[in-house]
Amino acid sequence: MQFLALSAHFDGQQIRLDEPIDLPPHTPLIVTVLPPRNGSEDASWALAAATGLARAYGDCEPDYSIADLK
Repeated sequence: MQFLALSAHFDGQQIRLDEPIDLPPHTPLIVTVLPPRNGSEDASWALAAATGLARAYGDCEPDYSIADLK
């Protein structure tokens, strides 16, 4: 079997996969515990990304045609 990355969460009692998958019994798994998501940190990253895109594609940038794309 190939390596897969699956989303899951802990419901307080068991680790639950977020999407169904057919796994044979005793399939070896690796569990990585992630830090809790911080809503304000996510918003900061989104704002930084949007600001960067606005600078890269600002009003003073030329319009590129399909022929200019490679």
